[in-house]
Amino acid sequence: MPETHTTSDSVTAADVEYAVRLAATALRGAESPDWDARAGSLEWSCWETVEHLADDLFAYAAQLGPESPPLDAHVPIVWERKRPGGPANVIFADRDTGTAGLVQVLEACGALLAAIVRTKPPAVRSHHVFGAADPEGFAAMGIVETLVHTHDVAEGLGIAWTPDAALCARVLNRLFPHAPADADPWTALLWATGRAELPGRARLTSWRWYGAPAADGE
Repeated sequence: MPETHTTSDSVTAADVEYAVRLAATALRGAESPDWDARAGSLEWSCWETVEHLADDLFAYAAQLGPESPPLDAHVPIVWERKRPGGPANVIFADRDTGTAGLVQVLEACGALLAAIVRTKPPAVRSHHVFGAADPEGFAAMGIVETLVHTHDVAEGLGIAWTPDAALCARVLNRLFPHAPADADPWTALLWATGRAELPGRARLTSWRWYGAPAADGE
C-alpha cells in the first residue's frame, strides 16, 4: 500500500485526499457489488452507507465554511431521509449512475473537505457535538468516517479493506487519546469506533472521539 504524503504526526488535507482515494479504489474494485446488501453491523445498505460517508465529508466542509463558523450549532442545512431508518443526508447519488457515479460523489465531497482544511487558518474553530474542532480535527473526523464506513461497506460487499497503519495511528492520536497505544492501529481504530474487540477489552457499545484540540483544554 502506498505511503501518505504526511511526514509529521499532524493530520492534513493530503491525508483526507489519501483516505478517500484508498476508499474509492477499494469500492471500484468490487466485482458485481450488491449495493443493497447490509453494510456490516449497520442498519443501512452499502449504497446508503457510502452516501452517508459522502454526506459526512460534505457536512464537515460546510461546518468550517462560513467566515465565522458557528461554535454552538450546526450550519442550518436541512437533512432528509429517503426511508424510515435510513441516514439523514443532504447528499444523495443518482442510482442510475451505478458504482462509478457513487464513487464520484464520494470523491467530490472528499475534495471539498480537503480544500477547506487546506485553506482555513489553524485558529479557526467550529461546532461539533464531540467538541469544537479546528481544521485538523475536522480532517481527522473525515478520515475516521472514511476508514470505518469503508470497512462497513467492505464487509457487506465481501471485499478486502485494510487501510494504512500510519494514517490510522495519526487519527487515533488526534481524536482517541484513550485508545491503547500498544495495539495494531487499524484494529485499535475499529475498537475505538465500536466495531471490534481487543485483547482484554470488550467491544464498545457506545463511543466518541475528542475533536477539540488539546491546547483548548478539552
